[in-house]
Amino acid sequence: MTSARRQLIDANTTPFYHVINRCVRRAFLCGEDKLTGRSYEHRRGWIVDKIKALSAIFCIDICAYAVMSNHYHLVLKIDVDKAKSLTQKDIISRWCQITKGHAVATKYMNGDALIDGEAMLLDALLAEWHERLSSISWFMRCLNEEIARKANREDECKGAFWEGRFKSQALLDEQALLACMMYVDLNPIRAGIADSLQSSDFTSIQERVNALNPHSNAPQLAKITADNLQQIPHKALAKFDGSTLQNQQTGIPFHFADYLELIDWTGRAIRLDKKGYIDNQLPKLLNELGISPDAWLTSAKEFRRQYSGISGRWDSMCEFKKQHNSGKWCKGKASSQALHP
Repeated sequence: MTSARRQLIDANTTPFYHVINRCVRRAFLCGEDKLTGRSYEHRRGWIVDKIKALSAIFCIDICAYAVMSNHYHLVLKIDVDKAKSLTQKDIISRWCQITKGHAVATKYMNGDALIDGEAMLLDALLAEWHERLSSISWFMRCLNEEIARKANREDECKGAFWEGRFKSQALLDEQALLACMMYVDLNPIRAGIADSLQSSDFTSIQERVNALNPHSNAPQLAKITADNLQQIPHKALAKFDGSTLQNQQTGIPFHFADYLELIDWTGRAIRLDKKGYIDNQLPKLLNELGISPDAWLTSAKEFRRQYSGISGRWDSMCEFKKQHNSGKWCKGKASSQALHP
């Protein structure tokens, strides 16, 4: 039995969420169909372009993404502080980039006087639009509807493009966020369609690595310094600010250099046939979080199987379930205890 979305997404509990959606019948509607020889690769670019455009409108940041041949993953962060700072005109201008808005809102933006009834209607609209601008459900609705329409127009057909509503996982702490981002960024490598971070097309890690040295197809991860990290144009991607979830932070609570070191190490460890070797010295992030290498590698390979709608410490997951009345049991106790010693 499915759960109401409001029970699965609560920005007051955690701003970070893992989202996944698949094409109908899991067909190759976003990749290359080897049976017919027809390529749909350009549609993966549609998805990347759209999530970036929506991120600029919604108060939602993109931490990680991976667009595969028949499904996509997103790690999203609800920017609560940004949502609180929006003025009435900000709300109207942002929402009108998605829909036609309303005549009353247009009248207000033009500086025309509103009668009492119009003012009351405007207040109600502003409250509704303000809530939607920080809603992952509305973000996903705008994304999926446009991609489905474009694909159906191209195929000259009608019907469902996505197999159902998107699935989401709440990421309750640093370990859950880190494991999930790694799981998403390593999707092409784990699937055997890429053998390096640089060749992992339509992923956030490829975009971040290429931004380090846009003139090189193979940037050297070992040469990353604090100076050139400050110059990386992250664009629509959330920034790594190095703080923790318990402290005030505006981006991803890790340092980018540490994340790159860890994801490169993890990718080499998962792919036994990949050139290179696993360094005996654990990456800095694993040392700081106290996670064993075996537990980390299992999580990086099987994150979706280990957890259900939420991921984090076992007590945090149980408390989340209790607060939102979303079931009597949690999935992933053994995995949670391994990642959260």
